Amino acid sequence: MPKNDQKTPIQLLGLPQDNNVSYLSGPCMAPTRIREALFCDSANLWTETGFDLSDKKLWQDAGDVSLYDKTGLEAFELIHTSITKLVKSGYQVLSLGGDHSVSFPAISAHAENHGRLSILHIDAHPDLYDDMQGNSYSHASPFARLMESGLIDRLVQIGIRTLNGHQREQAARFGVEIHEMCDLSQVGSISFDRPVYLSLDMDALDPAFAPGVSHYEPGGLSTRAVLDVIHNFSGQLIGADVVELNPHRDPGNVTAMVAAKFTKEIMGRILIDRK
Repeated sequence: MPKNDQKTPIQLLGLPQDNNVSYLSGPCMAPTRIREALFCDSANLWTETGFDLSDKKLWQDAGDVSLYDKTGLEAFELIHTSITKLVKSGYQVLSLGGDHSVSFPAISAHAENHGRLSILHIDAHPDLYDDMQGNSYSHASPFARLMESGLIDRLVQIGIRTLNGHQREQAARFGVEIHEMCDLSQVGSISFDRPVYLSLDMDALDPAFAPGVSHYEPGGLSTRAVLDVIHNFSGQLIGADVVELNPHRDPGNVTAMVAAKFTKEIMGRILIDRK
């Protein structure tokens, strides 16, 4: 593990797992596709906030956590250990999933090292199920497990449009602040007092902008609306993940390019907040 010399503050880490999906496999291939899109000659590595990410002093690719033969809690422990090592070395970690279950160990590792965190969660789904299909560590359950852990101070969700009775009860139980798609009037004033971890599920976007996801949920966010949130929420961003890209459903790598765009802009936001 390299020692952080302040020259490469951000580590990009792949979490290629989709063992906890409830519908379609495929997100395990996403880290590779996002990296390919990131370096695609059709775009460049500048962020909208003015950082040239071709500068190797700004970030480093830490590769993938070796999850291909790992499942269940064994996989979660490996994710947790890998991220903990990076965070303890002084890095900010941006993880590329993978299904959304990887956020449970990833966020836990950050919270244990940064103290009680706030989470900014952008998604079509609240992912608050006590379990899904008998799996309490499903990609539909990470935020239930996180809120039960006592490590999270505040959970704010944006883009939700699939709330059912059980998840409404869970949201009330945990005190989750939900900005549903039917009313985003207060999103522009979101502010955090504690360090913030951003978890971004690609199906938060309307399928017109991001068809390469397992769960199509019409009526979602635009690419620009998500970028506006990344750029403008008030608080200090200390880590993030981008999850649930499914290359099997991504014609022309359109969604991979959107995920790469988000990856660049999240890096830019981390670099601004690090100062």
